[in-house]
Amino acid sequence: MDLDVFVSAHRAEWDRLDALLGRRRRLTGAEADELVTLYQRAATHLSVIQSAAPDPQLTGRLSRLVARARSAVTGTRRASWRDVTHFLTHGFPAAVYRARHWWVPTALISTAVAALLAWWIGSHPEVQASIAAPAELREMTRPGGQYETYYSSNPATSFAAQVWTNNAWAAALCLILGVFLGLPVLWILFQNMLNLGVGFGLMSSAGRLDTFLGLVLPHGLLELTAVFVAAGTGLRLGWTVVDPGPRTRRTALAEEGRAALAMAIGLAMVLFVSGAVEGFVTPSGLPTWARITIGVVAELAFLTYVYVLGGRAARAGENGDLEASGRSADVPVAA
Repeated sequence: MDLDVFVSAHRAEWDRLDALLGRRRRLTGAEADELVTLYQRAATHLSVIQSAAPDPQLTGRLSRLVARARSAVTGTRRASWRDVTHFLTHGFPAAVYRARHWWVPTALISTAVAALLAWWIGSHPEVQASIAAPAELREMTRPGGQYETYYSSNPATSFAAQVWTNNAWAAALCLILGVFLGLPVLWILFQNMLNLGVGFGLMSSAGRLDTFLGLVLPHGLLELTAVFVAAGTGLRLGWTVVDPGPRTRRTALAEEGRAALAMAIGLAMVLFVSGAVEGFVTPSGLPTWARITIGVVAELAFLTYVYVLGGRAARAGENGDLEASGRSADVPVAA
């Protein structure tokens, strides 16, 4: 394509669009219709230039012009409580539901890996010796040892806040780093399963597995589910880079990336609940059965939320992405 000829042919339209956008007075009906038409043409011109003859200076000018025109055509939109309600009742649970084919297998495989590591560590004294000295192992696993006092070593409020921050950050990393073909997600997931397997293996070898389960299950069920959802979503994002499906790779990554960022916000709220349970319920004086029951109820409530509300919203067409008015308009792509 001859860029100079293309610019000469369409410069008048771009200048006219720029002039309409600079009007301070209210546009007439005819001028408003003209602005919409010129905006659509400019968006198409931008797509043609980007795909056929990319020029940084011209692309920058048209991008700014199209962005201004889109803002004028669609208007600005402020978030409201309605958006928050829609996100909590439709967007977030639908996004988690849609990703279930990724995070459910991730949860099953990860749990199996943690169980295998726990068995390997618990049944092999030489492996335990490579983790720490015998005296240190006894200090960690004895009644009142480090594994038990960990949950009550700090005030409940500050401990819950610390746990929430760390877990939310780990979940966000899984979602963000998934774009790198999912490889960092696998490493983060393995580190979590290794830590869990070490705890299970050492406490099992000391004959105190029941105590460890009583400490981990109240908050761990919901916490690990959130981590698995984040990891599964990150892996799906990584697979989108490899296979975007019928969408262009750019469109697919934009859609899945926006859904992943929204997922990070929703999972932060889920992890806030698990952090509160870990800070206030796990180290409490409640009987073990009561603490575990609270954890099971929280887990079942989340799964019901995802599979009932999320399933219903997903079947209605919700995908966890922004509403159409908040997304960039799709423009034709030159062949």
